[in-house]
Amino acid sequence: MAVFPIINLENINGDGRAKILEQIEDACQNWGFFELVNHGIPHEFLDMVEKMTRDHDKKCMEERFKETVLSKGLEAAQAEVNDMDWESTFFLRHLPESNISQMSDLDEEYKKIMKEFAKKLENLAEELLDLLCENLGLEKGYLKNAFYGSKGPTFGTKVSKYPPCPKPDLIKGLRAHTDAGGIILLFQDDKVGGLQLLKDGDWIDVPPMRHAIVVNLGDQLEVITNGRYKSVMHRVLITQTSGTGRMSIASFYNPGSDAVIYPAPALVEKDEEKKEVYPKFVFEDYMKLYLGVKFQAKEPRFEAMKANANLGPMATA
Repeated sequence: MAVFPIINLENINGDGRAKILEQIEDACQNWGFFELVNHGIPHEFLDMVEKMTRDHDKKCMEERFKETVLSKGLEAAQAEVNDMDWESTFFLRHLPESNISQMSDLDEEYKKIMKEFAKKLENLAEELLDLLCENLGLEKGYLKNAFYGSKGPTFGTKVSKYPPCPKPDLIKGLRAHTDAGGIILLFQDDKVGGLQLLKDGDWIDVPPMRHAIVVNLGDQLEVITNGRYKSVMHRVLITQTSGTGRMSIASFYNPGSDAVIYPAPALVEKDEEKKEVYPKFVFEDYMKLYLGVKFQAKEPRFEAMKANANLGPMATA
C-alpha cells in the first residue's frame, strides 16, 4: 500500500537536496499532497499559534457555532446533509492588504502572532514554489511571477474548528473538493485526524503529525504545469462525538485577482503529445465560477474557462 509522503526539509541546502527534490516531485506528480517536517518554523512558535487559536475558539467561536447548529436544526438531522459543513471558521487576509487589524474579536496578542505566522508561511510558500520551479526546469521565481498580477499574490488564512458532532455519519466537516488556488500550507491538529485525500479511487488519511505543515496543490498549479502536477479532491470527516474537536489553520498562497493564468510555454513545448490542454484565463474569473461549483469535479471548470476563452474574440468582434 502507498505510504503518504512525509518530507524532511532539514538538509534542503546541503547534500540531501537532490533526494529531497526527488521526493517533492514524486509527491506533486502522484499525490498532490505531502507533509513537511523540519520546515524552519520553530516548534515553540507553532505551539503558541495553536494555544492562542484554541483560546480564541473557546472565547468567541464555540457558542456562536452552537447557535448556528440550533438555528439550522442540524442536531435533529435524520438523513445525510449534503449542502452544509460541520465547521466553525473565520478568515484572515494578508496580501495584497491585511484585514487583521479590523478583526475586532481577536485580541492584540493573537493579531500580532497571526501576522508573524502569516509571514513565516508566506516565506515557506515562496521557497516551495522555487523548489517546484527547479523540478519543473523553470527559472527561479517563475511561479511567484505567474501568480503576481498587478498587486502581488493573494494570501490568506482560513482558521477552522471541526467540533465534535452527535451524528458524524450524516454530515462532513468539509465536503470533498479541490482547492481553486495555488499552493496551500496547513497547520493541522496533531491529535484529531479527519483530513482525507482521494487517490486511485480510495480515500486516504493525511496523518496528524506534531509541528508538521501539510502542503497541497491547487487548480492553478495544475494549469501552469499543464497537468504534470494535479490538484486532488480532499475532505474532512468528523471523527469525534465528544472531545476537543479538530483544529485546522490553512494558508492559501494564490494568484492575484488580475493575474493571467496559463500553461508555462516551456512545459507545453516539452510535452509534444499534450501540447496546451489547459485554458488561459484571469484568476478572478476562475474564482467567480469556482464559488458556485466548489464541491463538484474540477474538469468542467477547466472546460468552461476554455469555452469562455474561445468565445472571447467572437464576443469582441
